[in-house]
Amino acid sequence: MEAGGDTAAPAPGDADDLEDMRFPSEEAGGNGGIHQDPPDLRDGGLEEAGSKTKDQPSGLLSPLPQSEASSCACQLWDPAASENSPMGDPESCSGGQGGDPSDEDWRSKRKHVFVLSEAGKPIYSRYGSVEALSTTMGVMTALVSFVQSAGDAIRAIYAEDHKLVFLQQGPLLLVAVSRTPQSAAQLRGELLAVHAQIVSTLTRASVARIFARKQNYDLRRLLAGSERTLDRLLDSVERDPGALLLGAVRCVPLARPLREALGALLRRCTAPGLALSVLAVGGQLVTAAQERTVLAECRLDPADLQLLLNWVGAPAFAAGEAWAPVCLPRFNPDGFFYAYVARLDAMPVCLLLLGTDPEAFHDMATCRRQVENGMHTLGAMRALGEAVSSSNAPAADAPAYSVQAVGAPGLRHFLYKPLDIPDHHRQLPQFTSPELEAPYSREEERQRLSDLYHRLHARLHSTSRPLRLIYHVAEKETLLAWVTSKFELYTCLSPLVTKAGAILVVTKLLRWVKKEEDRLFIRCPPKYSTLPAAPAASMDQASHNGVFPGP
Repeated sequence: MEAGGDTAAPAPGDADDLEDMRFPSEEAGGNGGIHQDPPDLRDGGLEEAGSKTKDQPSGLLSPLPQSEASSCACQLWDPAASENSPMGDPESCSGGQGGDPSDEDWRSKRKHVFVLSEAGKPIYSRYGSVEALSTTMGVMTALVSFVQSAGDAIRAIYAEDHKLVFLQQGPLLLVAVSRTPQSAAQLRGELLAVHAQIVSTLTRASVARIFARKQNYDLRRLLAGSERTLDRLLDSVERDPGALLLGAVRCVPLARPLREALGALLRRCTAPGLALSVLAVGGQLVTAAQERTVLAECRLDPADLQLLLNWVGAPAFAAGEAWAPVCLPRFNPDGFFYAYVARLDAMPVCLLLLGTDPEAFHDMATCRRQVENGMHTLGAMRALGEAVSSSNAPAADAPAYSVQAVGAPGLRHFLYKPLDIPDHHRQLPQFTSPELEAPYSREEERQRLSDLYHRLHARLHSTSRPLRLIYHVAEKETLLAWVTSKFELYTCLSPLVTKAGAILVVTKLLRWVKKEEDRLFIRCPPKYSTLPAAPAASMDQASHNGVFPGP
């Protein structure tokens, strides 16, 4: 019997301090999330699995001590200062109004996502009010409990054109009900992304501690306002499936000399306790630099970086600066970093600084001013502004390029992920794709293209019989998917393109990517920063800052 995905809960602790601690809502910078490693998957009518305890490395970040919870609250950006922030009001934390299963509009949705506790307490619903869906969620809990009583764990149910996928993560149960072409594995990946979003706000240990103390606790009290961030996460998966399908981040197309100069700038502008510096535009990575003493033995996972990029895309970060805790689930699901987020020069350029010192806000603000001045000197603000203004992407502040730049007639769209990056470079997995243009200007057509990409991906990565090359003639387009040791590629072509013509188009595309790879990707990762000399922290101070002392 295949193992399930349950996680071991830490020993019970006091959750009262955590309940009093304020976390940023959507208006005040709700966290964005991304999936953890999915469990081994299999297909079937009714998938069941035995329970499993999954041990995860603690990494370098340690959990915040409970005694420090109240003292940390004064360091956070107060979400109550943001208008319409529903902190402390569980009744306002639903995914919208309505939601009665008998409502036709609710039933017409292609995909639903639910989050509830083991006791059946509603936490989140993609559509509708969780109060109106409490009975539905109770049925889900009863179904899971019935299967668990036999020593198994339910994984998926297939009913005509619907798939019901279940994911147990500690005391939380996540359920996806879908009639999209997505496979159970792909839906499970989305549920893992939703769970990572929740963990990024509260940490895994805190969630386990809360429910160990009180099984019917209403977690919406701590996640108030974050449901909009979860909505935005799921919307981004529908609009642009590349990041989740390929497990990679998208980089801003930028000349290599300028990108390297920005990386050198981030390395020079440091502060005590600074662990990671990220420069982004419109949810896309420009460059990043990490500190050797904190992250030397750790690779920044693309899921964590995508979570950060989604998080800083919240409307609350549209202007000014913010200071808030954020957990990186892949790095350490049980601890926080302290994040400084600022928009530079009233532009969509965002600077994100992660540190381990809760008192370092002013040091980070000084670092931000140094970065901003350096970017003006380099002319980077103008270059990034031109990249945004020349884009026709759906998101007004998202840099993109046209598929016409490839110069391959018949090519409509593509997703490309390089796989030939040496591991010793410790490089982030990256992908690139052009903006969606006609005939994919309407939402219905974009959704149809996304469905086609999901079908191709599921077939290429089938656990029973994976393929390396797929040529598929659909009603309105021709598609070719190809995975090798050097790249993973999905192309959408005109329906009039023949098989021989498709090969020519793909050959031309690969040559163009090779020519433009220094502009499309970060081929050589930035070197580590060098912190100014500082006295070594004591064991107590290191614990307070959330980091184990180095050797």
